[in-house]
Amino acid sequence: MRRSIPEQIAANTRKSLVSAFMVVVVLSALGAAVTGSYVPEFWWAGGIGSAVLGLIVGLVAWHKGPDIILSISETRNASPAELRTLDNVTEEMALAAGIPTPHVYLIDDPAPNAFATGNSPKEGIVVVTTGLMERLDRDELQAVVAHEIAHIRNNDVKLMTTLAIVAGLVPLISEFFLRTFWRSGKKNAESLVFIVIALVLVVLAPIFTKLLEMSVSRRREFLADSTASQLTRNPEALASALEKIAFSPQRLEVANHATEHMYIINPFKPLGTEGWSLFSTHPPVHARIAALRGTSGVRKRRAPGDFSDMPEIPDQRR
Repeated sequence: MRRSIPEQIAANTRKSLVSAFMVVVVLSALGAAVTGSYVPEFWWAGGIGSAVLGLIVGLVAWHKGPDIILSISETRNASPAELRTLDNVTEEMALAAGIPTPHVYLIDDPAPNAFATGNSPKEGIVVVTTGLMERLDRDELQAVVAHEIAHIRNNDVKLMTTLAIVAGLVPLISEFFLRTFWRSGKKNAESLVFIVIALVLVVLAPIFTKLLEMSVSRRREFLADSTASQLTRNPEALASALEKIAFSPQRLEVANHATEHMYIINPFKPLGTEGWSLFSTHPPVHARIAALRGTSGVRKRRAPGDFSDMPEIPDQRR
């Protein structure tokens, strides 16, 4: 059953809250185990402290997350000349999506890529690299902007931004424990129980939060691709743009592993090599292109990549 736009936004808001809650639970368990390893009688204080820390960071991310993401991504305002093109395509796609026109920012980097952030569909932000503007023609640029506006309209950006910030606490606590564990002196029998639990969580907690982050991102990329095709009525433009982005030899210098799931193409996978994997931030680019060209009925092009023998595309939106 197809959902209306308000239903999609409501569903994504619920998923955002559930995902944030799960991350806070993982933080609490990790904090309790780490604290119990040093002071067993106060394990509960570590759990409460970690939960409070997660909630505080979550609230900050919820309200100020876009500003943090823009800062760590080294964005800047577009010049009047750059805005002429960006504003036009952004206004067109926002009008088609039925949302206010997002603010547009640039990253000075030759690697073509883009992402979206913002607090709500009414306060959306689209970020593109200068390399994207240089490499793509107007139709392709419009398709990429439409993809990011689809994330904004569906309220994906709230979850993506919050996860990028809150989930980063888990590896920080894990690394702190591993760095200090061997210098903490003798342990009694009671603390050994917490040490075992902490060691297990130090391994599993970052994996769990990463899987949560990745599964959310993969599921929504296909939906955003499909929505962008509907907005532009030109699936081939997005397919061509994905080819150019994925097969660009430049690597995006400002990207980091906290924000990689936010980009339209994984900035760390060279030449579109990301495949089907639990730890993939995105669906394989050849699968996304095949889905787009299957929708449009356009035959695949040979350049810049060869996509022969493409696998059947699993339904990622269930």
